[in-house]
Amino acid sequence: MSILESVRLAFRALAANKLRAALTMLGIIIGVGAVIALMSVGEGVSLYITTQFQGIGTNLLFVFPGTLDQGGMPGMSTATAELTNGDAEALRDPIRAPDVAAVSPQVLCSAVVATGSRNTAAQVIGVTSGFAEVRNWFPEMGEFIDQEDLNSRARVAVLGRTVVEDLFPDNPYPLEQTVKINGVPFRVIGVMEEKGGSEFGDVDNRVLVPLTTAQTRLFPSRSRSGEYLVSLIMVKAVSEDRMEAASEQIATILRERHGIAFADEDDFSIVSQSDILNVFGQITSVLTIFLGAIAGISLLVGGIGIMNIMLVSVTERTREIGLRKAVGARRRDILWQFLIEAMTLSLVGGIVGIGVGVLGAEVISVLIEDFRAVVSPQAVLLATTFSAAVGLFFGIYPARRASLLNPIDALRYE
Repeated sequence: MSILESVRLAFRALAANKLRAALTMLGIIIGVGAVIALMSVGEGVSLYITTQFQGIGTNLLFVFPGTLDQGGMPGMSTATAELTNGDAEALRDPIRAPDVAAVSPQVLCSAVVATGSRNTAAQVIGVTSGFAEVRNWFPEMGEFIDQEDLNSRARVAVLGRTVVEDLFPDNPYPLEQTVKINGVPFRVIGVMEEKGGSEFGDVDNRVLVPLTTAQTRLFPSRSRSGEYLVSLIMVKAVSEDRMEAASEQIATILRERHGIAFADEDDFSIVSQSDILNVFGQITSVLTIFLGAIAGISLLVGGIGIMNIMLVSVTERTREIGLRKAVGARRRDILWQFLIEAMTLSLVGGIVGIGVGVLGAEVISVLIEDFRAVVSPQAVLLATTFSAAVGLFFGIYPARRASLLNPIDALRYE
């Protein structure tokens, strides 16, 4: 008997029990849909993180005091690690650091920001006039901090959108208003454009003040040599392909300034955007695999359902099998008939499951603001292949059992 004839008989047998076939496929449909939807969420998270990092600027290097922790992220494990204004100034040397385009030292600290009867907790960042260009974050209204503000240690502030909403709910652009940071009054000169949440938390819940003001009036802290300390130095390389060269130049300058011997470890960490993306990429890859594995369990359950129904079908059609063998059907013909039935259930369920998974990914994208689940061809191919494999694997035993039936015993079966 040809394969086409086996396919025809398989479809006829399934059509005779439409409801049972549909309920059997339901497990495969749910399994394939879950695999595609959850893997799409994982891909969407990865894309979201990449987009957020691209939004903070390009060609960026982050210089932190201390060494890297085991996770590859900057830590403060070195008790004497320090970065100062002098370090940042040294990195601006075009002779020694020709691949450094811009340098932005920063002081970061949480503080209470208040006005009138309202107050909120926000991250206060002392920055220089080059911060906006390096960070790719500009004022939506008003002005940014300039060199004159730095020289005079002016008490001026630029607010993030979240801070504005918390302190001035009825005034979206509170220019020339006064806010108090840890009790010190500051004049609002600008409002930053909205960035939204990112891998660094709520970017808009920040207040920017002149670096010199933060170091002298808000968070005074000096190094052992008497220089003002900074929390980190953000460096912009001249181009993406010169980031490694810029990193080497930064390391050479800082090692010399910190008096680090040739064989000693650095007391600072230089991290690029790609380094951070790689760390998050590893996390999201594990997350995607984990979500796919969880969804794959439902595929196994659906496969067990197929095996169960096919065993029931073999029992119900025992006399039919005996009759077919009596009139000349070979063992191989019976095997193919039941195997094709099992694979048909799995493949049709897989095709419907693809539609369910794509629809689920779209629903998730609609429900979560600023998030897009990405349905990749790899996820669809994996789910479809796995569903076919499930049908084949769980259909082999019932098909083999049917093919091994003794025709005489089968004809006697009641």
